[in-house]
Amino acid sequence: MSLLLTPFNLGRITFRNRLWVAPMCQYSAVDGVPNDWHHVHLAQFASGGAGLVIAEATAVVPEGRISPGDTGLWNEAHGEGWSTIAASIRARGAVAGIQLAHAGRKASTFAPFADERGSVPRDRGGWQTVAPSAIAFEGLTEPVALDLAGIDAVVTAFAEAATRAVAAGFEVLEIHAAHGYLLHQFLSPLSNHRDDSYGGSLENRARLLLRVVAAVATAAPDATVFVRFSGTDWADGGWDVAQTATVATWAAERGAQFFDISSGGLVAHQRITVGPGYQVPVAAQVRRLAGVPVSAVGEITDGPQAEQILEAGDADAIMAGREWLRDPHFALRAATELGETEAASWPPQYLRARPRGASAPQPVR
Repeated sequence: MSLLLTPFNLGRITFRNRLWVAPMCQYSAVDGVPNDWHHVHLAQFASGGAGLVIAEATAVVPEGRISPGDTGLWNEAHGEGWSTIAASIRARGAVAGIQLAHAGRKASTFAPFADERGSVPRDRGGWQTVAPSAIAFEGLTEPVALDLAGIDAVVTAFAEAATRAVAAGFEVLEIHAAHGYLLHQFLSPLSNHRDDSYGGSLENRARLLLRVVAAVATAAPDATVFVRFSGTDWADGGWDVAQTATVATWAAERGAQFFDISSGGLVAHQRITVGPGYQVPVAAQVRRLAGVPVSAVGEITDGPQAEQILEAGDADAIMAGREWLRDPHFALRAATELGETEAASWPPQYLRARPRGASAPQPVR
């Protein structure tokens, strides 16, 4: 069997394969509560054979939302809304995960498909944003630097959201420390200019993330904890692969079990050359330097490409986003591309569509 379709064991969980759905924001919630759109959006990937489905960046506090349409987990109503969605993912054979997030200085923005760009004004539902330092992301309003009490509140919010996520039926909790959001803002010297115990040295800049990892692992001891990193800022003087690898080892000591490696998002002047598998080398370097299991993501669009990444030892699993949007049955297609249709997790209702030659033709009724 191909590596892509081989089950993967991590902690108490066995994933049926190594082709997973990365979290993708839908900007379609009302007051943080997920709805029918989120249910259909996520459950279809499980029907399509995914081994793991991670729900979108879900804010641990109201001011942590990227947009007013983001999902949340800061109250019990949110947990109740997520519970049927998590159950539907699990019922279709996939592991249910959710990404816990705080957008920091990139919060309170219009959804990307809105007619307007930038920060949402307060008189239209926006709010004051926070960050490690009062440095705005280009084109957005200036944030307020968190004080020590505010930092403590962030840690508590992540832990409480983790408890609600597990109660809702999620087995994987991914801590979002990538794409220029709050925890990434603390990690990078380009956005963190603090002169206290949360700024300056790498140990200090990583302090908040490590506290969050420990708090989530303690609050949800039966869950599997992921961390999503941007492996590099793609900007001079910023966060890079070596720092990512070092902090990943520290996070593993505090309860993180897997690392989802993406890149960029911190500053507008980043310089990225995008192409097939363009972030795979970043994931491979973190895996090699830190000795931790990682997933690769970014322009991975077919089964042979994904299989080659795993065979090369560049990652332990494959995350994909846009390709799942284009084809919600990406895993079933990837198995066919690899000549292993029978090894795929076809729903019995869809067996009549399984390509001929992989098994006896199914009768048409």
